[in-house]
Amino acid sequence: MHRIELLAKVHDRDGFDYGSEPLNLFLKQTARQHATRGISRTFVLVEEAASEPKPILGFFALNLCQIQSEALPPVEARKLPRSVAGVRLGRLAVSKHRQGHGLGKILLVAAMKKFLEIFSMAGGIGLFVDAKNRDAKAFYEHFGFVPLPSNEIQLFLPVATIQEALAEKG
Repeated sequence: MHRIELLAKVHDRDGFDYGSEPLNLFLKQTARQHATRGISRTFVLVEEAASEPKPILGFFALNLCQIQSEALPPVEARKLPRSVAGVRLGRLAVSKHRQGHGLGKILLVAAMKKFLEIFSMAGGIGLFVDAKNRDAKAFYEHFGFVPLPSNEIQLFLPVATIQEALAEKG
């Protein structure tokens, strides 16, 4: 059984390997510093029964963001004030030894749930992500993210879409 936890000292950051040095370095060197400074929060996927140091199967990072509404798809932008708040999915990665087993979907659903927790307390129009490459863009689009007209690798998932998707999962 898997479990999502806030990154802590009990997690084996050094043992994680996504296959991309920038993502590995973020988890190993930057994620906890960002948490301490209030920049972002990183959540990890672990086996529920894992002993310490808990191997990390995957992770995602969230932070608050501000966006100009004109950068949004026109159908969204016309209903909003000039500047709006959202949540950025800064990074999402699955250990290269566990890729292809649905863990990316587990992480994305967990990120969507975290977004709704934030939304219930502070609002926000949706979840934003910068796709790192074509494969990442296709992954996010599969889950309903839409490219921003101003930048095709920046994607957006409106709050209503998140609410509908999670209501269906029940």
